[in-house]
Amino acid sequence: MHEVETILFLLMCVAGLAYLARRVNVPYPLFLVVGGLVISLIPGLPRVTLAPQYVFLVFLPPLLYYAAILTSWRDFVANIRPISTLAVGLTLFTMLAVAIVAHYFLPGFPWPVAFVLGAIVSPPDAIAATAIAKRLRVPKRVVSILEGESLVNDAIALVAYRFATVAVLTGIFSLPVAAGQIVLASVGGIVIGYLAGLIVAWIRPRVEDPGVEGVISLLTPYFAYIPAERLHVSGVLATVTCGLYLSRRIPYIVTPSVRIRLYSVWESLAFLLNGIVFVLIGLELPDILSHLAGLSMSSLARYAAIITFAAIAVRMLWVFPAVYLSRLLIPKLRERDPIPPLGWTIVVGWTGMRGIVSLAAALALPLDFPSRPAIVFLTFCVILGTLLLQGLTLPAIIRFFNVTDSGADERGEEVTARYLTAVAAVERLDMLVTENRAPQDLVARVRQPYDQRIGYFIGRLADPNAAETTPFCDTDERIRREAFDAERRMLIKLRDDGVIGDDILRRVQKELDLEESSLDGSEED
Repeated sequence: MHEVETILFLLMCVAGLAYLARRVNVPYPLFLVVGGLVISLIPGLPRVTLAPQYVFLVFLPPLLYYAAILTSWRDFVANIRPISTLAVGLTLFTMLAVAIVAHYFLPGFPWPVAFVLGAIVSPPDAIAATAIAKRLRVPKRVVSILEGESLVNDAIALVAYRFATVAVLTGIFSLPVAAGQIVLASVGGIVIGYLAGLIVAWIRPRVEDPGVEGVISLLTPYFAYIPAERLHVSGVLATVTCGLYLSRRIPYIVTPSVRIRLYSVWESLAFLLNGIVFVLIGLELPDILSHLAGLSMSSLARYAAIITFAAIAVRMLWVFPAVYLSRLLIPKLRERDPIPPLGWTIVVGWTGMRGIVSLAAALALPLDFPSRPAIVFLTFCVILGTLLLQGLTLPAIIRFFNVTDSGADERGEEVTARYLTAVAAVERLDMLVTENRAPQDLVARVRQPYDQRIGYFIGRLADPNAAETTPFCDTDERIRREAFDAERRMLIKLRDDGVIGDDILRRVQKELDLEESSLDGSEED
């Protein structure tokens, strides 16, 4: 089978495994991991590998950027303390704990190599966890914390991974020097990411070709990542910072039709990149195991169980003191942020499934790196073990502790957004008539559904349970566009004022974009 045909075959396998995962109601990363193992056993299938130096460059920037784009800045800032505690403190604590375990319980793992393994398996991946949490209606704050943690802990783990890898290859390591370089790399990455976001936000409104704008969107993560890496600062933080900044600017700088297309493209791209990496590790397993031929399967299973148990246990040991001890020692924190229910803490502690970042970091090790086959094998086992053990039992834990939310707050935000955007549209339509810039009969026809919508949402608000100079608007289509613009301006204002989150903005904005895109279709007809 030709390599190109093999890649196409793998892509079809990714789609098929994801479909099966949805049918049996299991997070698709779990199916992809197991599927990669099965595919590796197909006789005659050529081994497809990606050069280690390109693993980070190809896979991480778009995945991190897309995750940042979808992050609600309001929720991220509101939960910055628990996110920082998990993403920084827990990540470094996990790296240290796993390194200690690997050094003392695994043969052939000196301290520098043990720290590399610890850095690789330290960051959890929120894909499987949040998929389960959202499906079971876990409280929004829990989901926001998990998503925010996965966004930041990747950067912390990969910065530590870089310095640990350099220490192994050069044999030189100084803790004070490394600490200073980590701070410099982090700050430098944030600065470069912010500058990249500013430049892209300036360029995109000036590009009138949707195709070119789409290409710019796909290249944006690399526009932030590559300069940062060239300057030896954190490309991961640069990419995340750029994504977070542009997530706030997209409603201003991207047209509705382009928004609709690009969100679909990014969703498909992120899915394929995640799937390919999981399958690639499965294809590499036979070769990895061949390099570990000197060890028995029982020894390999024992070592994998030790590291997997350490990764799971460390998170549980960290979460409970972080939640309860901090509030016990700091009364002001307890007053400002009361102790959450026990079930919340248990769910956060149990959502430590590893994924794409750990895989990419393991595969990116140089081929001649000491103990590379063992590190890749152990990383795969930690991913498989956490997905199987935690991923399959998480729904039962959520149900047992009743960690669910009715969604009333989120529905309230959405109703508020829809009501106020409709009011803004009606006010704009009335202004067009007052200024003699549109015929009253056309305005009345466009206004009718808005009046109905306002009446409906007034009832929903009462019962939660149940001007710029523009051309004369002489057509129904132009008047409707004026109303859509007014809705969007109000929607953005609500988001900027903190009344609604970015997820609500995107949900309502998508409907507006789809409605306005129908006008483009009618014009073409």
